[in-house]
Amino acid sequence: MTPSPPPPVRPAARPRLIATDLDGTLLGEGGAVSARNAAALRRAAGAGARVVLVTGRSQHRLAEVYSQLGARYLAVCANGGVVYDPAAERVLACRPMAPAHVRRVCALLRERVPEVVFAAHVECGGRVLHEPGWPRRRGAASAPAPGVPPDLTGGPVVKLQARAPGREPESFVALVAATVGDLVEVTRQGYLGLVEMSRRGVTKGSALAAVAGELAVPASDVLVFGDMPNDVPMMRWAGRSVAVANAHAEVLAAATDVTLANVQDGVGVYLERLLDGHA
Repeated sequence: MTPSPPPPVRPAARPRLIATDLDGTLLGEGGAVSARNAAALRRAAGAGARVVLVTGRSQHRLAEVYSQLGARYLAVCANGGVVYDPAAERVLACRPMAPAHVRRVCALLRERVPEVVFAAHVECGGRVLHEPGWPRRRGAASAPAPGVPPDLTGGPVVKLQARAPGREPESFVALVAATVGDLVEVTRQGYLGLVEMSRRGVTKGSALAAVAGELAVPASDVLVFGDMPNDVPMMRWAGRSVAVANAHAEVLAAATDVTLANVQDGVGVYLERLLDGHA
């Protein structure tokens, strides 16, 4: 008996807002935006969708991304701590933690994990301070004295990061959550044991919801792409969420759909199909 052909794919309603994570999602080989992904986002924007970049990075690490995109989209940075308008080159919103609160979080974690080292994004992401022992990128400024970085106690902190050399990543993030999860939002954006903390209630999801509210776009009209646990809040909030194939298990479980891996232009391929009425 000849099997029946599959039913035709109905064109889906096009989203009014498209939000995508960067590292591990939109960025592919060598941490670059491919021509295909960039073209797909420009096509979506040309069709009327608002495009928003949602990242754990600070706004000061987006210049090369914007150059490769050939467009300057609004950005939610520092896991929701900052909303940045690249056209005006200004911060539209900043949701930091108070210095005393950060000191308490650091002290509690150091009691449980003596070898922990911290980095802090201060002044709404304007500077990043590292403790000695923190693996820094080439050309980074010299580190402050041992202990909690002095400037951490004298200015607001948008994002606090912690590493514990030798600790297994999954168990370390669980330990941090158990120790200070009632004081901060705890998440991670990679597989290398880096734990990130923000003010309670500040996530990619809450920040994206605020941006969408300003644009009068309901969650049902929002499409998001992601790959790591820090993307889960926005994926649970949005009407449609797509995980790249290389995504963390938590993200795959939270997503409503899956596309190709980041190194296979998964975001661009999905958007092409969507705009052509096949996704």
